[in-house]
Amino acid sequence: MYAEERQRTIVSLALRYDRVAVTELAQRFDVTTETIRRDLDVLDRRGVLRRVHGGAVPAENVRLVETAVADREPAFSVQKGRIAQAALRFLPAGGGSTVLIDSGTTTARFAAAMGGNPQHTVVTNSVPIASQLALLQGGPVQLLGGRVRGLTQATVGGDTVEALGRLYCDVAFLGTNGLSVGHGLSTPDSDEAAVKRAMVRAARRRIVLADSSKIGATLLVSFAALKDVEVLVTDSGLQEADRQQLVNAGLEVVVA
Repeated sequence: MYAEERQRTIVSLALRYDRVAVTELAQRFDVTTETIRRDLDVLDRRGVLRRVHGGAVPAENVRLVETAVADREPAFSVQKGRIAQAALRFLPAGGGSTVLIDSGTTTARFAAAMGGNPQHTVVTNSVPIASQLALLQGGPVQLLGGRVRGLTQATVGGDTVEALGRLYCDVAFLGTNGLSVGHGLSTPDSDEAAVKRAMVRAARRRIVLADSSKIGATLLVSFAALKDVEVLVTDSGLQEADRQQLVNAGLEVVVA
């Protein structure tokens, strides 16, 4: 596991349990306590966690933390690839279908896995995904208009939400920064949340693509409850207790 992946999981654990301990993290990741202390020092300098005796706690602004697409791309790379492949089974069969793809690094992996499929019309608010699919010369690709948010390379704002309000797609593949039973699907930014909320309304079926570090995390703005989506595709890092809790909440959970 890369240091960035480990640190991201540490943040997710801190968000979930309100504290992480050095010794427990060292056992979990099978690394030395010195390695974990270095991770916590890095996260403390970034203002994500606050170091305390024996571990760390979430910083006051941790639920506002968001990293750029380029910084998130290397994290959980193998898991994202598996999630993307497993999610292909949820593409509509036959021609003439419409597929809505949310912005994000895992959804970008899914778009790449789709390839140049001429059967589907793809609608997305992600500039990189639209560019990627357009180069594959498959089916039609529609990029939603709006203000491009530099951090995520996604279109957001009133124009984007309004455009989604006129659409009804067969299936939406959604990304999320956090997913929990109590807070649902969440993200740090209100503009991103508004677009994601509109995507949920604009699709007949909703599939969430999220690596296991997102499970149990809660960010500032909730954009959907678990009952608003049908399927979660995640990776084998998902804890069995978490999986059962999500299933009990009515969610189909696919572990890639």
